[in-house]
Amino acid sequence: MNGPLVVKIGGSTLGAADSTYGDVAALARSGDIPVVVHGGGAEASRWLEAMGIPSRFERGLRVTDGAVLPVVAAVFAGLVNKRIVAALNAAGAPAVGLSGADGRLLPCRLAAHDLGFVGEPEGCRPGALDALRAAGFIPVLSPIGVVPGETADQLVNVNADTVAGVVAAAVRARLLVFLTDVEGVRGADGAVLSRLTATDARRLIAEGVVSGGMIPKVEACLAAVSLGVPTRILDGRQAGALLGGDDRGTSFPVEVPASP
Repeated sequence: MNGPLVVKIGGSTLGAADSTYGDVAALARSGDIPVVVHGGGAEASRWLEAMGIPSRFERGLRVTDGAVLPVVAAVFAGLVNKRIVAALNAAGAPAVGLSGADGRLLPCRLAAHDLGFVGEPEGCRPGALDALRAAGFIPVLSPIGVVPGETADQLVNVNADTVAGVVAAAVRARLLVFLTDVEGVRGADGAVLSRLTATDARRLIAEGVVSGGMIPKVEACLAAVSLGVPTRILDGRQAGALLGGDDRGTSFPVEVPASP
């Protein structure tokens, strides 16, 4: 693929103590303008706690009721998004923030009744992303989508890892990178695995080698690969993580089905 690089950042890789913003800006200045997708769940939880609104999770997703949704939308599409945009601008590359509600970029259906206003993407309309990149701007996308309606669209909270995979497929990304706070996926011997097929990844999860917080990271990579996008987990704390070669982190290749 000759498409753009899609970078998903979140958690400890939101730029507080790493080179994420500098790397992204350097790519853009070279003419290789990436698409950035971000999370920010920890920031949303802090604001909800400050407002006396409890955070509840089901199956790893934040239950988003009528009290939670306005806070999540404000934090993701507002505060966190604009912090990233401001940091990229300061790093020397123009960036524009938007959400999946802009241009109905991320149309969704409601994921499940017990989750409230949580969306499951039904594709991605990448026109706004393509237009921004063509004009020299880094698109910075927050994980707020919409359920289209006849009179008004309903805002919904969407898992940022899921958004990254759907967006990467829509823009025909050459690679989707999940920047994390680990060096990569480790095997049974503790060494970082440079390459991991879907079959081996599922086996390591079943055997308990891949466990805890690494499971959703690996599952997000497998979901992206299933959409035809090669994926890599990289340590966003490493200087030049996005600018280095293919020897860092763990890659998840797109597997070509064997001929009958």
